Amino acid sequence: MEETEMVKSRFKRVCVFCGSSTGKRNCYRDAAIELAQELVSRRLDLVYGGGSVGLMGLVSQEVHRGGGHVLGIIPKTLMCKEITGETVGEVRPVADMHQRKAEMARHSDCFIALPGGYGTLEELLEVITWAQLGIHDKPVGLLNVDGYYNYLLTFIDKAVDDGFIKPSQRHIIVSAPNARELVQKLEEYVPVHDGVVAKARWEAEQLELNASLQIDIAR
Repeated sequence: MEETEMVKSRFKRVCVFCGSSTGKRNCYRDAAIELAQELVSRRLDLVYGGGSVGLMGLVSQEVHRGGGHVLGIIPKTLMCKEITGETVGEVRPVADMHQRKAEMARHSDCFIALPGGYGTLEELLEVITWAQLGIHDKPVGLLNVDGYYNYLLTFIDKAVDDGFIKPSQRHIIVSAPNARELVQKLEEYVPVHDGVVAKARWEAEQLELNASLQIDIAR
């Protein structure tokens, strides 16, 4: 990897949602590596889904190669499917998908979605919904590689126009076509404070969940 200038960031750890496939086009692979290099240049650690395949593998390996800490969180039932060969960094097994998402969110300061499929969308939309409800105020970013998420953004604009999403909540999602521009937008993000769920209650629930998680892992 080319040596890059270090940039100070407001974040410490970034959660990246992405596919366990690399997709059919080289631009998706390139974007994953570019994002990893941007994280390294800002001394940001990575939290991700724990797999060693697809875009997950590319991001984690590149961040690890650049000296960043990598935390992978993966359900035990997916370890044989999403982990092949040697993993990098710390891999933390959890009981199920719900605990995976909760742990990824708890350990992260912001979220970025690379291109992916159903799983990536499901993780992305959940953290967007949590922001909408006021459960967290962490930035959520879409790396819109070559227009990959254009139709999703069009759908969201339609939902705003038809009254299903408040106009202010449209700004929960930050998007950009390249990693540097996206991370800079996330750095400048100002959260919308019109949620309906108390953050303190959410944090208490996360503590309870984490306690049960440790019990499950120990079994």
